[in-house]
Amino acid sequence: MNLAVTALDSTHGFLSPSGVEIVFVLVGLGVLGAALLTVTTKQLVHAALWLVVALGGLAVEYLLLTAEFIAWVQVLIYVGAVVVLVLFGLMLTRAPIGASPDADSGNRPLAFGVALAAAATLVTLVVDAFRSTWIDLGTVAGSTKANGVTLFRYWVLPFEALSVLLLAALVGAIVLSRRNANARDEKER
Repeated sequence: MNLAVTALDSTHGFLSPSGVEIVFVLVGLGVLGAALLTVTTKQLVHAALWLVVALGGLAVEYLLLTAEFIAWVQVLIYVGAVVVLVLFGLMLTRAPIGASPDADSGNRPLAFGVALAAAATLVTLVVDAFRSTWIDLGTVAGSTKANGVTLFRYWVLPFEALSVLLLAALVGAIVLSRRNANARDEKER
């Protein structure tokens, strides 16, 4: 056992990261910045565009972890479909394009405190759970076959539930936009 740990430590030192690990951390910081801008901007369209940057950065992280299939799924489904759905929802409900006074409430300090506490709790739990775990990127765990088997065996129901939820959101946006258009037409008469 000690021989394996010694061999692992000689090939992978904690204080001597590889180029991929450095890029992974830098892209992760970019994703974190884009995510913060997504939730803090007062312009809804800009928030959707920052969401594109954050989700695209996650796709790059998946590529760095040699999970090409998951990276393409991230780009096609989340960056493509979900963000387009959000933008269509904004257009159909005639949300304001510029800065929106409704996008800001007086609860920013409380929301920041709750978000900071939740992030600290999550980081503490993840670090404690995976403290001594190393991921060997040489295995086939990130292959398309392994990911497909895992996705279709364990994650089919959540994906289907999400698709129904997104469909309901789109139908709701259409109903709201037509209701507002009908009310506006009656006011004009």
